[in-house]
Amino acid sequence: MVDGLEERQLDAIREVVELAGTTGVAVWLRGGWAMDFHLGTVSRPHVDVDWYCWRRDADRLAAGLGGRGWRPDPRMPVATQLDLLRDDVELSFAYLDRDAAGRVVVGAGPWAGTPLPAGMLDAPAGRLNSLTVPVISVTAQIEFKEMFPVWMPERPRRAKDAADLARLRASARDGPPR
Repeated sequence: MVDGLEERQLDAIREVVELAGTTGVAVWLRGGWAMDFHLGTVSRPHVDVDWYCWRRDADRLAAGLGGRGWRPDPRMPVATQLDLLRDDVELSFAYLDRDAAGRVVVGAGPWAGTPLPAGMLDAPAGRLNSLTVPVISVTAQIEFKEMFPVWMPERPRRAKDAADLARLRASARDGPPR
C-alpha cells in the first residue's frame, strides 16, 4: 500500500458500486482490480481502477460521481472513455455498446463496434473482504492480458501482466481461492 492508496481505491470501488446501485447504472470492474476481486485478495499495488459501463449511462455516471467530488481527468481524451480523478485516485470507465446482432462491443474510440468476448459480463461477482463487485469474466481478463501487446505493439507486456496472466490461468484451471 502506497500512503494508503490501496484503501482509497477500495473506498472508491465501494462508492462506485453504491452509486451504480442507486442510479441503476451497470458497471463491471476490469484490469488488475477485477483480477483481485476474482481471486479474493490484493495481489499487487494498482495505479488506477478500471471499469466498464454502457456508453448511454456515462453522462449519468459522471454526474453522480461529479456530485461526490470526482472531476474529469484533464490528461485523458473525453471521447473514448470516462476518466475521473479525486485526489490521487483515478477511475477509468471504458464504454460498452451493443451491435445490431445484440453482441457487446467496444463503445467508443478507434475500436468502436469491435465485438468483445462472449459472456464477458456474465461472470459471478467478485469479492474482497466484505465488498462484492461485478467483474468481467476470467476468460475475458485472460484474453485482454494476452492480446494487449498485440493490439498495442508500442506497449509491450509488462512483468506485472505476465504475473497476472499466471494467476488468472491458475484460477481458471483450479478455481479461485475462497
